[in-house]
Amino acid sequence: MKGVILAAGKGSRLYPATHIVPKPLLPMANRITLHYALDRLTEMGIKDICVVVGENEPKMRAALGDGSDYGVNLSYVRQTEPKGLAHAVGFAKEFVGDDTFALYLGDAIYGSGFAEHKKKFEESGAANLNIVKPVPDPSRFGVANVEGDRIVKLVEKPKNPESNLAMAGLYFFGPELWSVLPDLQPSGRGEYEITDAIQMLINRGHMVLAGEFDDAWFDTGTLDSYLETTAYLAKGENLIAGTVNGEIGSGVVIGEGAELTCEKIEDSVILPGAKVSVSGVIRHSLIGGTVNSSGSVESQILHGDYQGE
Repeated sequence: MKGVILAAGKGSRLYPATHIVPKPLLPMANRITLHYALDRLTEMGIKDICVVVGENEPKMRAALGDGSDYGVNLSYVRQTEPKGLAHAVGFAKEFVGDDTFALYLGDAIYGSGFAEHKKKFEESGAANLNIVKPVPDPSRFGVANVEGDRIVKLVEKPKNPESNLAMAGLYFFGPELWSVLPDLQPSGRGEYEITDAIQMLINRGHMVLAGEFDDAWFDTGTLDSYLETTAYLAKGENLIAGTVNGEIGSGVVIGEGAELTCEKIEDSVILPGAKVSVSGVIRHSLIGGTVNSSGSVESQILHGDYQGE
């Protein structure tokens, strides 16, 4: 089995930090986000991994190299334009060939691994197994309607969900996927949706399974979720790898080489190498680069190296 990580997204909800640091390389609990994806894949014995990149390709290659530092073999393919997850995975077809593969959304973080789900997929002979998780508000997600452990229908962000099982960002596929991608049509938002591709597998009679996941799952795309996930990964502890002149509250991560002066900091992340001077309090924020402020900073994303485009 091979691995494919989708990491071409711009991370626009975390601008301006992700103008400077590509979202997959943004540190979380002082490890880059993509390291956690590599952990989950290597736990399953997956070492040959393709990273689908976008305009972030030069920085991704520079940061990750050939993967030897992480005990994996990394390849890269470039998604030419952002047209959805199914569009992105199509660029990995040559890399995957006739093998099975695990598809991982690069900004997802999980509390535990998926070895048992990999085994279930491989033993079942299914064309696809999707990790799903019960959630209180399934209308925000792609939702799987199931009969037993078979998925019979997928609905993207339904107004009246028939199930509470959200598609949770990890998928196992066989080569059957490649047969449906050429027939896929854009959705109402103009993208080629992975849920539509899976529905086509179902419609054509292929076995599609649900693998229920009962541990923590985070999507790290917003400031709130980024800080929540960071606190989870730090296990509620402060991680101080730089220097701080000021009171340190709870939920604080300071990157290596960062220098911070403030009255107090809490529930915030200072990126590696940042030089930050704030006369007041820093709260619920993400800060990188050189930042000086004469007042407090609250619920903000700042990066002093971003000069606008």
